[in-house]
Amino acid sequence: MTLKQLHAVVQAAMGWEDAHLWEFAVGRKRIGSSRATKLTLEALLQPRSTKLTYIYDFGDCWEHQLTLTRPRAADPSLAYPRYLAGEHAAPPEYCGGIPGFYSQLEILADPKHPDHPHIKDWFGDYDPNGASTNIKERLARITSRRARRRPRSRPGDAIAPSDPVERRPSRRAW
Repeated sequence: MTLKQLHAVVQAAMGWEDAHLWEFAVGRKRIGSSRATKLTLEALLQPRSTKLTYIYDFGDCWEHQLTLTRPRAADPSLAYPRYLAGEHAAPPEYCGGIPGFYSQLEILADPKHPDHPHIKDWFGDYDPNGASTNIKERLARITSRRARRRPRSRPGDAIAPSDPVERRPSRRAW
């Protein structure tokens, strides 16, 4: 799996639209989108674990810490990427990063706040405590695209099913 493909997986997990610049960082080494199309996870893996930082939307500055451990060959009977489990809905894409998201949640919880009607309208039926209902569908689209391009699995092609990836901003849990 290339870093560009991993970017697509994170976008699908978060329910975002890939509307902003992004990059990965391994330690102090920055990897932009042009290099990410060719660089694979396998090339970055270190002996025990590898920590990647995924930075999306340089204005809102969403940072995700991804830890890859115990890589192994993909199971040819399974389709990748796979959704294992998750908790809470991801923040909406255009909410101002962590500070803006929490500020808007406070306004949403306060019907007397002057901006409440606007924020309630903007958030629509968003429930921060609910789980995203269409992650599996978004990941299935990625799986379909990958299946059309090449065989379903190759050694080093995917993160094994027992290695969950958490979906949460690095600064605070939501």
